[in-house]
Amino acid sequence: MADKVKNVIDTIRARGIKMVDFKMIDINGQFRHVTIPAEDFGEDVMRKGIGFDASNYGYAVVEKSDMVFIPDPDTAAVDPFCAVPTLTMGGNVMIIDTPENRPLPQYPRNIVFAAEKYMRESGVADKMYILPEFEFYLFDEVGWEVGAGSMAYYVNAKQSYLNSYDEGKGVVVPKQKAYHIAKPYDTSYECRSEMCLLMEEAGIKVKYHHPEVGASGQFEIEPMLGEMSRMADATMTIKYIIKNTAAKYGKSATLMPKPVYGEAGSGMHVHMLLTKNGKPVFADDKGYAGLSETAHYFMGGLLKHIASLCAITNPSTNSFKRLIPGYEAPVTVGYATSNRSAVIRIPAYAKDPSERRFELRNPDATCNPYFCYAAILMAGLDGVKNKIDPHANGWGPYDVNLYNLPEEEKKKLKGLPASLDAALDALEADHAYLTVGGVFPESLLTNYIRVKREECLKLNSIPNPAEFDRYYNS
Repeated sequence: MADKVKNVIDTIRARGIKMVDFKMIDINGQFRHVTIPAEDFGEDVMRKGIGFDASNYGYAVVEKSDMVFIPDPDTAAVDPFCAVPTLTMGGNVMIIDTPENRPLPQYPRNIVFAAEKYMRESGVADKMYILPEFEFYLFDEVGWEVGAGSMAYYVNAKQSYLNSYDEGKGVVVPKQKAYHIAKPYDTSYECRSEMCLLMEEAGIKVKYHHPEVGASGQFEIEPMLGEMSRMADATMTIKYIIKNTAAKYGKSATLMPKPVYGEAGSGMHVHMLLTKNGKPVFADDKGYAGLSETAHYFMGGLLKHIASLCAITNPSTNSFKRLIPGYEAPVTVGYATSNRSAVIRIPAYAKDPSERRFELRNPDATCNPYFCYAAILMAGLDGVKNKIDPHANGWGPYDVNLYNLPEEEKKKLKGLPASLDAALDALEADHAYLTVGGVFPESLLTNYIRVKREECLKLNSIPNPAEFDRYYNS
């Protein structure tokens, strides 16, 4: 530890750092932070930590809310968005106890570490690698109002067909036709390139960035595969960089799943694979799509628990406005090769055994990434443990376009929950696989469901403009 602290102090001196910023994560997967003068940083801070009231973060009860944040020096990086030179650090939360503090089981980062520990102890694998795809919208203008006498929102992107009359320049992207579209229509190329360069500086390798289908400013940035716990941290950093770089360019970034009616929604598809002793666990040339029996059982676990997983991977009421037919969003509980209408898609281009994998397509970036990735791992491991065969259970493979099936055939398919309320019902009924090994504390899940129920109740009680359009003159 002393060497790591020295390295941080050396960085502070070499980069002229004035402040050290500690970033914590609340129950919703949002950053909170506390900042100290750089001159006060030292081994004492690393050992004793920073005290705070965890009840305001959503995962601790008030009478036991005094916690300590212990910085992780491996996460230290210069924050590129602070005018005052600032070093930022993540870390873990501890319960104040005697004779020693102990990790808070409910803290998101600790849950990811617990899930990885359970995976190693299971003997199935020693590492999980994931690749989340980040779809998001960039708007040049955005605003909303929620009041007793007025209810509205407004979004605008210079490149959008919605803006063709106002701009009058003829540089317009037609509805749902933005996929990989080039300049002059791609008006945010420099902004996104800077995002990627900042991610690289933060130690996050980027595969590519490009315009996505939504013409009103939808884009994607895809990183390279990384270990699950590191990618959970990276997910927080990527979202931070996307939002702050957009602001620098005078734009507003949102990763909400369905910000524009009639346009493609934004998901966070999660690719995944396991290794053991450096060797791929999911590869088998004789298996369907080159995947092993273990890979199929892992998919079986995901598909068995998909309804309850949605409460964690898609935790907003807006999430379920994306999970509808017609926009390449997954709607069917099943698996297939190169089929975007199934919840699990096996990319045909992953030919090398070390790259054999599949993606879970329903998650979106409103999730707490630590909860999301840990829950995915626990569901998959449950499938391996109980040998849940997705084919035997009638979940595929679906190597046809499920959107185009006759209505009679569609009725035979099982769909995802249609609302957050339904997903929370499923989580209440099906969460034992998450609590195995003490990975997800029962108290956290109870509290999480309570918080989300309250969120649903409030949002479901608010009239919206579409209801006026439909019912005002009824």
